Amino acid sequence: MRSLQNHAVLVTLATLLVAAPAAAQDADDGVVVSATRTERRNLEIPASIDVISAATLREGQPKVNLSESLGGVPGLVAQNRQNYAQDLQLSIRGFGARAAFGIRGVKLYADGIPATMPDGQGQAANFNLATAQRIEVMRGPLSALYGNASGGVINLYTADGPKRPTVSGDLLLGAYGTRRAGAQAGGESSALNYIADWSQFHTDGYRDHSSADRQQSNAKLKWLAGEDTRVTFVMNTLYQPETQDPLGLTAAQVSENPRQVAAPATLYNTRKTVRQEQTGATIEQRLDGGDRLRASLYLGDRQVRQYLSIPLAVQNAATASGGVIDLGRNFGGMSLNWIHDGVLAGRPLAFTGGLEREMMQERRRGYINDFGDMGALKRDEDDKVDSTNLFAQADWRFTERASATLGLRRTLVNFDSRDHYIVGANPDDSGSANFSNTSPVAGLAFRVAPELSLYASAGRGFETPTNTELAYRSGGTGLNFDLKPSRSTNAEIGLKGRIGEDHRITLARFDTTTRDEIVVDTAGGGRTIYKNAGRTRRTGWEASWQAPLPAGFDVRLAYTVIDARYAEAFTSGAAGDTVPAGNKLPGVPRTSLYAELQWHHFQSGFSTALEARHNSQVYVDDQNSDSAPAYTIANLRMGFAHKTGDWRFDETLRIDNLTDRTYIGSVIVADGNGRFFEPAPPRSLAIILSARRNF
Repeated sequence: MRSLQNHAVLVTLATLLVAAPAAAQDADDGVVVSATRTERRNLEIPASIDVISAATLREGQPKVNLSESLGGVPGLVAQNRQNYAQDLQLSIRGFGARAAFGIRGVKLYADGIPATMPDGQGQAANFNLATAQRIEVMRGPLSALYGNASGGVINLYTADGPKRPTVSGDLLLGAYGTRRAGAQAGGESSALNYIADWSQFHTDGYRDHSSADRQQSNAKLKWLAGEDTRVTFVMNTLYQPETQDPLGLTAAQVSENPRQVAAPATLYNTRKTVRQEQTGATIEQRLDGGDRLRASLYLGDRQVRQYLSIPLAVQNAATASGGVIDLGRNFGGMSLNWIHDGVLAGRPLAFTGGLEREMMQERRRGYINDFGDMGALKRDEDDKVDSTNLFAQADWRFTERASATLGLRRTLVNFDSRDHYIVGANPDDSGSANFSNTSPVAGLAFRVAPELSLYASAGRGFETPTNTELAYRSGGTGLNFDLKPSRSTNAEIGLKGRIGEDHRITLARFDTTTRDEIVVDTAGGGRTIYKNAGRTRRTGWEASWQAPLPAGFDVRLAYTVIDARYAEAFTSGAAGDTVPAGNKLPGVPRTSLYAELQWHHFQSGFSTALEARHNSQVYVDDQNSDSAPAYTIANLRMGFAHKTGDWRFDETLRIDNLTDRTYIGSVIVADGNGRFFEPAPPRSLAIILSARRNF
């Protein structure tokens, strides 16, 4: 009864109100960068692209997790696991849903620096939301022009410093010992523009054994070296020490006490420490005749030590890798792009071509986890992954109302592993694997009205196994060279733009067929072994609408329905169980709904916003043996913004999970111990205070 009452309340509220600037979704839907790597009007690009502005990312938001502000993007599912040892769970049109940690199948970039490694594994923890100007989310066939694992692309762009020197600070105080303090500074002096941010975050965690600390810094410096030359430097750091991992829970454990920790987590003191630094530079040079060159170089270092909950007897086996992962990773890359704005047959033609090179070198060691202490060495290897990419893309506006896009990308990905732990029955597991792919894309966009476009596109993409997925094979030791990349064929048709003066809409129909889908074969004893399934198919609809309403209200809606299923049967697991054709892909909700209504009282500076989120049932494994139930929740925020001289102050009260709903926030796909479920917190309050001064 309580569930039905809550559902009725939420539906009513979602229909009647909700807050956070509707203009926040995208301050200007006219210009995007992701699709062509240079500024183009969104209406001329045959792709689904959403822009999340600085206002949406920051106003009334904790600025801790990327998942906070992406709910209004159709086709994208971003879940906060409440487990900072494993990062958030993010998927686009079903790509990336199987990831047990980190982000798979979606390409991440921050200021031109990949946050996704050449093998396709990425992390979003280093995304700095406090200084972001905007985030662009691209879905559909054109994403394939970003190469390996680009089922979708998420691009974060850091803001330029303000014209006047400015300092600001903010403080978050919330439930479960959560707090965040941050400080920012920015400005401009002659040919230099700068912005920097520092923050520190702590939470005791909703669940037992889930505390986390995080320190971040981010800086960007732009130098106008000449009338035609611009140089940009970026740097960011992340330090996350001794982050506790509560593991997932079984359905029975969730029913008994959703805040509890799985017993192996405390027995082996599961936890993770991460330290990462990276820096990059980009030079843009304008040439004669509408030509530009852009060259980028970046370097980074990532250190990780993670304690797993593998039984000691399993760790001690001759060919086992232990229960402590200790890795040091150096990564870097470069790119060189040529951008030409010219004319073909008297009509505007834009051409972009380039070379990209990405490299990752990793020293990986494994040790015994002796009930929380690091014991004897059990694994010692050097792993290298590099990718080389060539791409070309042409965008031709062949009539005043119609434009065409053609693109091609050639990608080579090389894996190499050198084993240094050759002891007793543990053999030399050295080896290498090479993968290649050519991705063509094509699309058309037609302006059916001055601010409304109909578009269609098609293309092919691919996704290699990651280092982690190649690490183990069935029936022996060494890399799993039988594992192949999955390859997809994507098509999309859509409508986007503006109806009237203020109503922004998007509507897209997509169809994706994948062969050799990478799936979990067996999981147990600390080893997850992957295999290729047959064909899968993902079809669905995405829609969004945002508009101002009378009396100071703004509304925003986003809806997704996706049918993601196996098109062919295959066998899986130690017993060779059959996964029948028609089974749903785990981790993918069939329907997702986001609704937000905001009200501003401009005279007083008061605003309030209510958002409602609905996700349908989510299966936990390929057998569809269990699932997390559907849920609908609401979050409310209320705040004041006021100015005094050169100062601006903001005070916000957030109430998350307003109706105190008990629900599963995310699932761990194919967990070998049956601990699939990660419960979300009940109703919780937070206060956010910020101050800003211009000089």
